[in-house]
Amino acid sequence: MKIIISFLATAFLAAMTLGQEESASPPESTTPTTEEKASATIEETPAPKPAEATAPVAEKKAEPATSPTALNREATTTTATKPAAPTTAAAPSGKKMSVKEMEEKWEASIPSHDFSTVQGFVSSDFVGISSQGKFVDKSSMLAEFKKDKDTYKSAKNEKLNVKAFGPNIMVVTGRAREKGTVKDGKPFDRTFLFTDTWMNRGGQWQCIASQITKVKG
Repeated sequence: MKIIISFLATAFLAAMTLGQEESASPPESTTPTTEEKASATIEETPAPKPAEATAPVAEKKAEPATSPTALNREATTTTATKPAAPTTAAAPSGKKMSVKEMEEKWEASIPSHDFSTVQGFVSSDFVGISSQGKFVDKSSMLAEFKKDKDTYKSAKNEKLNVKAFGPNIMVVTGRAREKGTVKDGKPFDRTFLFTDTWMNRGGQWQCIASQITKVKG
């Protein structure tokens, strides 16, 4: 009987020991480990878009505002506005005058003895022949002009002919008629034929040569 009790006690202890071992071991779980979660998270996260995808947009924004067509138009406009060569002269007042107008003003200055007008029209290297048949330069021609003390009733040009020889040379031929009285009161009626040569220098017309012949009076 003692043997049976001892055997049962031994079996009971063995069963208890086995049950304690089974309860001490952790049960299997289906919950993923930390490493598995990290791996899954990495796989599910989409990769960022490459930076090169926005590069073309940046390049387009960096294009210059002025196109080659606009630059070509600006160059064409600049070329088209080239100034033409001057064909008129500057009078003492600053107004542009044609050579014919200057001839008319020269003759009109004689009755008023307007020395400054004639002086402004004649070049410094002027050469000519006076109505008295004398060779003159600018200073001697102006000296004769100053000595004139006659009183004029009228002085005007007739049959003016202006001819261009290139862009910078004008030759004028014509007839001048002057009426009035001399110092002692005697009347006069004079007619002259003349040839004047004009040159455009720096945009200003100047008389560089003249020849005058007295045909009446």
